Amino acid sequence: MEKKLYRSDTDKMLCGVCGGIAEYFDVDPTIIRLLWAILACTGSGIVAYIIAAVIIPRR
Repeated sequence: MEKKLYRSDTDKMLCGVCGGIAEYFDVDPTIIRLLWAILACTGSGIVAYIIAAVIIPRR
């Protein structure tokens, strides 16, 4: 079975990007959200989130 990256419909706060990444890597979504928040402090995380929300398809 091939793994595919999707935005999460069940575990989402904004667009489901972090929930989908957490499901893909089988980790806690809180860890992904914390890492993304740290990345957002540099400014590139916000742009990366918007791009990911557009590119990653819904399930």
